[in-house]
Amino acid sequence: MRVLVPLAQGCEELEAVTIIDLLRRAEIEVVTAGLTEGPVRASRGTVLLPDTTLEAIADQDFDMVVLPGGLPGAQYLEDDPRVHDILRRHAERGAYTAAICAAPRVLASAGLLDGKQATCYPGCVKPEDFPHLNLIDAPVVIDDRVVTGRGPGAAMDFALALIESLVGRERRDAVESALIRSH
Repeated sequence: MRVLVPLAQGCEELEAVTIIDLLRRAEIEVVTAGLTEGPVRASRGTVLLPDTTLEAIADQDFDMVVLPGGLPGAQYLEDDPRVHDILRRHAERGAYTAAICAAPRVLASAGLLDGKQATCYPGCVKPEDFPHLNLIDAPVVIDDRVVTGRGPGAAMDFALALIESLVGRERRDAVESALIRSH
């Protein structure tokens, strides 16, 4: 399994790092791609070094594309036509698309949430802007091959849901067990 995680300046580092870390713990190949060359300064000042650029991998196929949230990172993702093209192409071929926090707005603006249930950080997706979307107040929502998460506090649950979607419940449980989470 291969997963693409685009990283934009101002992304939410808790979400980005949690997604990358947990998927790699599940032995899923994660490719991080900056919208531009060089380091990415996340919303709280953490500097992330992407594996490559979006331009370099734009034509590659992945089993899932995951968008971390945060502002202004999610806005940069939404404003980038390459991100929309990658999302649509992957959705059309049956790959998973996923987004957390403010980033579900990117999925919505790309038309991938029409007729779907989803969640997001409160206020980031306005029902009047996307009337064909059913927003749910939940940490994680899975609708067919689209996974959305509410925000930084749900990052671990979101990443575990991604693992389960890609490689099954057993691998998710193994990763979660090793994390020593209390329920």
